This record gives sequence, structure tokens and C-alpha cells, in this order.
Amino acid sequence: MIAATIEDGAVFAREHPTPEPGAGEVLVRVAAAGLNGADLMQRAGGYPAPPGAPPDIPGLELAGEVAELGPGAQRFAPGDRVMGLVGGGAQAQFAVVHERILMAVPPRLDWPSAGGVPETFTTAHDALFTQAGLQPGERLLVHGGAGGVGTAAIGLGVAAGARVHATVRDAKLREGVGALGAIAIAPEDFAGYGPFDVILELVGAPNLAANLHALAHGGRIVAIGMGAGSRAELDMHALMFKRGTISGSTLRSRPLEEKAQTARRMERSVLPLLESGALTVPVAATFPLAQVADAYERFAAGGKLGKIVLLTG
Repeated sequence: MIAATIEDGAVFAREHPTPEPGAGEVLVRVAAAGLNGADLMQRAGGYPAPPGAPPDIPGLELAGEVAELGPGAQRFAPGDRVMGLVGGGAQAQFAVVHERILMAVPPRLDWPSAGGVPETFTTAHDALFTQAGLQPGERLLVHGGAGGVGTAAIGLGVAAGARVHATVRDAKLREGVGALGAIAIAPEDFAGYGPFDVILELVGAPNLAANLHALAHGGRIVAIGMGAGSRAELDMHALMFKRGTISGSTLRSRPLEEKAQTARRMERSVLPLLESGALTVPVAATFPLAQVADAYERFAAGGKLGKIVLLTG
């Protein structure tokens, strides 16, 4: 099979052996695989794959058809359209995924859209509802609202009845973010729009002080991105005065059981919204697997609304 392959800080399309599914696993013929910030970090050598994942084939999310079942796997049948999270290896013509992490692709979704769902929507849903307990009528601030997780979080917040603001650095993208249901604002102005009950931090530590200033009493900050930096000084008095909480979350390193739980929550709460059209998956651009290096450069360049997706067929 052909797979994206990291070599010396760059990514190429290379030939690899097709993996074989083990007990409870499914071999997926990948149709689409979304790019994420973690892939760029892995390309640069700063985010190695967890044990059990291919060390040189990146990719955390995929969608495709079931090609083969491993021993004991029975949730799906060959030919079923599925999507799911992996610890790595998604950006390839074939990938092995445990059946408990896979979800059925809603019939409404085409392959590019499905390939951009698992990582972004699972991350956003877990952060907003499992971690932060977002409630209808609350005020939500999403930092980095134009990216894949940002657009997913906006859609989920709007669908849940929250009042959503989103910071968007590129002024040209604010209209598109606004069309998703958020009030799009410049990053340097967000503190003046508070107070916010939930702040989803996708940018990094430099926002911490202003986040605390903009936080409502009893508010929650969930950090799931740190591209702009990971260290900041915390004003404990401000946190205590607001009776606030700060939590952090990642998906990639979680054990199978916890990832399976996120998939079941997605099936109950998110997939019906995708099927009805209440949620959409903004796709900024698609690239064939042979042009994986160009896809990475397009992702790194910024200035996009939604997902960059590799098409592997």
C-alpha cells in the first residue's frame, strides 16, 4: 500500500506492507484522512506516535470501507462505511482500527467530510460537554475558531443552544465563521466580550491571563491546543475569585476503553446532528495522497476555514 511517511522532518508518499487486523480489529480501506496540528508536530519530531501505532505513518482520523475483519470482530461487515480515531497510520490506503472505536458514517456525509469528523468532532465534543459541561444558554468562547476543531466546536455549541463567540486571526475568515453561528472577533479584542461560562483554548498559554479576566464566575477553561506556547504565569487570586476551573485534555494517548466511550457519546449526540444536516463539516481543501507534502504545506500556511483532507483512493 501507499502511505504518507515521515522521513527526516519531511513527509512523502511511500510503499509499505498492508497491515493485518488482529483480534477485535478491522482493516479499513481508507478513502479520506483529515490533517491535524498533531501531524505537523509529528513531522517535526515533537509528537511521536504512541506504542502500537506506526512510528512513521501519521494521521489520527480516517473514513473508509471495511475491507477485512480480524478474529472476533463483529460490529461491522465488509463493505460498511466507517470512520474513527487511530493513534497513527490513518494517512494510508489501508489502516487497522479496533472495532470499538469505529463509527458508522452517516449516509449524508461524503468521504471528504467523513474524513474530517473523528478527531475534530470527538475532541470538541469531549472538551465542551464531558470536560466543561456546557449547558444551553451559556456563553461559549472558542479560540481559533476557523480551524477544524474550532469549526466543530462552534457547530456543537450552536446546536446545544449556547451563545458562541470565536476568535479568528485572519479577518478574511470571520464572515465564514460567522456563517457557522458564532460572533467572530479579533483575538486581541475577546476579553471585552465576556464574561464567558466556557472558554475552549485552542491557541495556547499566551491567552491565559485574558481568559481569566473574561471568565464568568463558576466558569470553565478547557485547554486542548498549545501551538502558541505551553507555559504561562497563573494568577491564583483571579482563578479563586472567579471560582473557575482550568482543565486540559488530549485524545491520542488515551486507552482503548476511554476512546471507545468517546465514540459511543459521538454516536448518541453528534452523528444524528450530522445526518440531519444540523451540523456540517467545513472542508477547506482536499489533496490526493500522492501530494501529501503539498497538503501539509497548505495546512501549515494557515488562512483556511475548516479541514484539510487527504483522499487516498
